[in-house]
Amino acid sequence: MKNQTTVTEFILLGLSSDPQMQIFLFLLFLVIYLITLGGNIVIMVVIRADSHLHTPMYFFLSHLSFVDICYSSVIVPNMLVHFLAEHKTITVNSCIAQVFFIFLMAATEISILSAMAYDRYAAICDPLHYMNTMNKGICVHLVSGAWAIGFIDALLNTVFVLKLHFCGPNQISHFSCELPSLLQLSCTETFTNQVVLLTSAVVFGLSSFLFTLISYIHIISTILSIRSTEGRHKAFSTCSSHLIVVGLLYLTAFFQYTKPSSVSSVVLDEMFSIQYSILTPMLNPIIYCLKNKEVKTAVEKTLEKIKFLK
Repeated sequence: MKNQTTVTEFILLGLSSDPQMQIFLFLLFLVIYLITLGGNIVIMVVIRADSHLHTPMYFFLSHLSFVDICYSSVIVPNMLVHFLAEHKTITVNSCIAQVFFIFLMAATEISILSAMAYDRYAAICDPLHYMNTMNKGICVHLVSGAWAIGFIDALLNTVFVLKLHFCGPNQISHFSCELPSLLQLSCTETFTNQVVLLTSAVVFGLSSFLFTLISYIHIISTILSIRSTEGRHKAFSTCSSHLIVVGLLYLTAFFQYTKPSSVSSVVLDEMFSIQYSILTPMLNPIIYCLKNKEVKTAVEKTLEKIKFLK
């Protein structure tokens, strides 16, 4: 180890080395980032402004929008800079910091999605006790717990990364510092890191997924028992947007962080990462606006007020 040099920075190879393609990708992801910021800010402002949306479901949705803004901001701005930069480097400390915040935002997001699933379960399966079950204190505790879970998950994985030594290749075949790509560059044994990564994915990720799945098994069972077609449609419409968001996030993220290293493919890894870390934060507000009539109506009312003020 004494004769080995210590790597102080990594080179992010990104999505393409073609200068013309990089300009196109810069414009594409700039538009995606602006839509993400705009859409999620609109959701947050509308929920705050419209008193009809001051309910637990929209309380969670507002926090989900905030997490989506943070999640996208951890990755995309640095990605945009690298599209235009000649030297696409990132220091080791900055890379590890990005790993921390990616875990923080991802774990917090899936925890909030689980809280939203529990909220829909309480509203549909036990409507008479809904206001007591989902009172303001419980909602605040659920969101605080989501952030706490995110912090613990991020801290556990990052602490073990700090113990690694990087001395050889410093090129990351990715557009961001995700842990699986970083572990491949370590000169020291990464078995502990892989165990911690898999364990955290199962404990935090799989448990949240199972909690959401069980909630929706009860929800769907209750919806199917509703006699009127209109009642079933109304009940399902409040859940469909959440189901779509959960599916988009879990399927790609869980596969990315639990698949064996032998299955690794640069193109596949980048596609999955783009889906759950960049496209999902952009699609969330669009899905909720299109699939949720209350949000759609509130957005239209807010836009009308803005036009009237002009």
